Amino acid sequence: MPTKLNISKRLPKWLKVQLPKNRKFFQLKSLVEKYNLNTVCESASCPNIGTCWDAGTLTFMILGDTCSRACRFCDVATGNLLAPNPDEPRRISETLSKLDLRYAVITSVDRDDLIDGGTEHWVKTIQFIRFKCPKIKIETLIPDFQGNTNLVEKICKAEPDVLAHNLETVESLQSRLRPQCRYIWSLDTLRTAAAKKNLIVKSSIMLGLGEKEEEVVRSMKDLVSAGCQILSLGQYLRPSPIHLEVVEFIHPDKFSEYKEIGESLGFKHVEAGPLVRSSYLADKQAQAVGLRL
Repeated sequence: MPTKLNISKRLPKWLKVQLPKNRKFFQLKSLVEKYNLNTVCESASCPNIGTCWDAGTLTFMILGDTCSRACRFCDVATGNLLAPNPDEPRRISETLSKLDLRYAVITSVDRDDLIDGGTEHWVKTIQFIRFKCPKIKIETLIPDFQGNTNLVEKICKAEPDVLAHNLETVESLQSRLRPQCRYIWSLDTLRTAAAKKNLIVKSSIMLGLGEKEEEVVRSMKDLVSAGCQILSLGQYLRPSPIHLEVVEFIHPDKFSEYKEIGESLGFKHVEAGPLVRSSYLADKQAQAVGLRL
């Protein structure tokens, strides 16, 4: 199945991806289309779509398929923002009820145009899943809500099992990659979640954008101080010619080194590799820090 990801012959051999081949992939695709749902796997041109969907795992994206921000690394559309579909929480729970899953990941576009940033929609989605699929563990990959931690608190009170928010890059590159975001907003989001009992907190950083090793280590320390337990590290891949160029392809051995550094600094688990993304093997990441499925 073709994706928008630009994979050229110049990519290192360790960045080769497998095409979907399992019946599970086509079952998931059929259900997503039937219920007119969005997945970040498709919208963000994730290179792991074949691997994850073949394994029966996917990440739903709520609040539409268009983002209010325009991060220079991201392939999610920006532009005309529509009102959230009030039936979306029900349709997501209905889809999940038809799948034999123990773990679900929900993310969203940024909706800075909404007064509550989409928080009410988030809470309803979690509640619908809890009612329809009581045995499924829920991971929420949330926005920073422009630093409004009261909105983060509302999502925490809906009791997801894992709350994730991606730092994305080191502090010195934030304004270049995410001009509408703030490094401190991300740390405050994670710190707010970490204050909640029994809530697993995770984040993710992309590498290969020109960051220095000492900056990566500094961001790791910042995340640990904020209470983050899981960290994902992956290679940035340029979705299209209008996005930021890759500065460096990080060797797998370096990812292994970063994993060791991160876990020595206090992360309970670091998932690191060229094709790793925040939601990659998310269920196994959560299990690694003690979540029972």
